[in-house]
Amino acid sequence: MTDRYLENIGPSDVLTSENAALLLIDHQVGLMQLIRDMTPEEFKNNILGLAKTAKHFKLPVILTTSRDYGPNAPILPELKQIFPDVTVIRRTGVINAWRWPAFRRAVEETGRKKLIIAGISDGTCLQFPSLDAVKEGFDVHAVIDASGAVSTHERDATIATLSQAGVKIRNWWSVGAELEADWRRDESQGWPYAMIFREHLVSWGNLLDTSGAYANNEMLPPKE
Repeated sequence: MTDRYLENIGPSDVLTSENAALLLIDHQVGLMQLIRDMTPEEFKNNILGLAKTAKHFKLPVILTTSRDYGPNAPILPELKQIFPDVTVIRRTGVINAWRWPAFRRAVEETGRKKLIIAGISDGTCLQFPSLDAVKEGFDVHAVIDASGAVSTHERDATIATLSQAGVKIRNWWSVGAELEADWRRDESQGWPYAMIFREHLVSWGNLLDTSGAYANNEMLPPKE
């Protein structure tokens, strides 16, 4: 009789390095000043944690900006540093990135049907393309903590709207954990992804350091 309880096998169709792509929409220096539902430090930390996650798992990444030659300003310089070979798709007026032909072509060229999306503004940059994408049959994972809002009201309204449309609401480290799937893989490679968690999910990093201290016999009382 076949054992139906198989390790790390389940009914949900999860994110993997082979089926997902990351879309980062309008994370621009000027627009960052609009965010009020978290501190600037928290917001940038979450964006970079998500970006480094995508780079670690070698996901296709699409970067786009909206009128980056005016007050919206250029894309976050850290994103260009993480993805030096990714050409930024510069939109000159269309607010909904999904409806900008170059952006839409870039999505199609990834060949991926699972889209991890984060945008500078929950109610526009994240919501508009997510609603279009899910209508076109994509499995959309909206990363709410790597997207910002002018208020908690905007964030809550966006979550409700996207959830009703079938978009999955995520946070960046939930996405990372799903892609990792098994920490033994990371352990065998010397914990490279754990170091991203350590840097950008500080509370978890403290646990990791505590575990490391025990393993290295650093949790011993001082000798008299």
